[in-house]
Amino acid sequence: MDNFMLRGVLCVSALCVLSSAVRGRNDVLELKDEDFEYIAPEHETLLVKFYAPWCGHCKKLAPEFETAATRLKGTVTLSKVDCTANTETCKRYGVNGYPTLKIFRNGQESSSYDGPRSADGIVNYMKKQARPDSVPLHSEHDLENFINNFDASIVGFFSGTDSSQLSEFLRGASLMRESFRFAHTTDLELGKKYEVKFESVLLFRPPRLSSKFEERVVHHTGPLSITDLRRFIRDNIFGLCPHLTKENKDSLRKRDLLTAYYDLDYLRNPKGSNYWRNRVLKVASKFSSQALLYSVANRNDFLEELEDEFGLGALDTTELPFVTIRTRTGNKYTMREEFTRDGKSLENFLEDYFAGRLKRYVKSEPVPAKNNAAVKVVVADTFEEIVNDPEKDVLIEFYAPWCGHCKELEPKYKELGEQLYSDPNIVIAKMDATANDVPQGYDVQGFPTIYFAAAGRKDEPKRYEGAREVKDFINFLKLEASKPLVLNGVKEEL
Repeated sequence: MDNFMLRGVLCVSALCVLSSAVRGRNDVLELKDEDFEYIAPEHETLLVKFYAPWCGHCKKLAPEFETAATRLKGTVTLSKVDCTANTETCKRYGVNGYPTLKIFRNGQESSSYDGPRSADGIVNYMKKQARPDSVPLHSEHDLENFINNFDASIVGFFSGTDSSQLSEFLRGASLMRESFRFAHTTDLELGKKYEVKFESVLLFRPPRLSSKFEERVVHHTGPLSITDLRRFIRDNIFGLCPHLTKENKDSLRKRDLLTAYYDLDYLRNPKGSNYWRNRVLKVASKFSSQALLYSVANRNDFLEELEDEFGLGALDTTELPFVTIRTRTGNKYTMREEFTRDGKSLENFLEDYFAGRLKRYVKSEPVPAKNNAAVKVVVADTFEEIVNDPEKDVLIEFYAPWCGHCKELEPKYKELGEQLYSDPNIVIAKMDATANDVPQGYDVQGFPTIYFAAAGRKDEPKRYEGAREVKDFINFLKLEASKPLVLNGVKEEL
């Protein structure tokens, strides 16, 4: 009787706790201090957003998070905790910045969420989190259903549950589950259609990207280790011409990459999407020995980036692909000739690229008609002439027009330029880093960022880390300048 009554009390308490957890808009579960430890264990996989209502990044994420919650309903629950009102929970999980996203499994913190912050990215990432490390396959139907997916699939075929190869495969799947789709079977007969005769791992490229230019199925045979598996996937996962998306762009751009941007939509128009991809593949196959990866992308997904980094205006869109090359070191090239349906223009573009005949694309403001002020204006097209002048020491500020710290620095920086205006050996300069490409060797992550490029040592620019008063800049330049400073027309003695 006592046990029965106790269970009744616990059930009533649980109901009270559940009633305090509120569904936010679009199926986001709002959790509070008093219910977190009771509600979280009810979910096998739970993504929690720890946020503050005043946080700008949180406000930007909110609609994406809410859309993802609706799309993931029934698969993964998304929840949120307001850290300004629920300090105990946020402190318990070490939240010290907003938004912080964490993955919980059966109430226990599993890992930080380090995936994309878009609705599509969250959905794709969390679907992978919700499934097992490797999906067991028991029939041909299971196999065909698994590999007929939007993404590539890695399937292991093993002789039995006691296979050492299977154990190694499952360990690798556990480590790489966030990036790739894994499945396995202990029935070798299931792989007969794909010429599986003994234990092996097969990589199936997605059906939508199937083409006559490459095999859809790639075989890995022989001894298997986690290192072997990782290398096998790395070398084959993308194929000759993958689909570049916002989710995989960081992985693809680790290599020199050509991309053809056009009206690509594999969900609504797969045949039309492959029309231009097949033309890229045909040309790419002729240059397969060269160190260049090829890809296709939906132009609308990257329009803002194309406008900002390649000068493609919103009105420049046509049905023809816009082709770019972006190297690992940051060099950019664009194909200015119209993409011809026979692929000849793309072939010519690649021949010029590999021969070193292409001029790099550099985003630059127009060169100023007059540039005689105390602080020289530098644009990307004049960077070489002004900053890399081998005879001059140059102090250059990289700024953003909207930056409050830059505006605060402006009068002091101008005064510095005026004090050194008569010095023939030094230039005080500035460049709008939002409107011009920043050259290699200059790491500009925030504003203002200031560098000193000494005469004769232009390949070793030195970042200025000191205080930002005029006297601080002058003291720095006295130490670093190649020749004594001339302040207000008077030469400083050593």
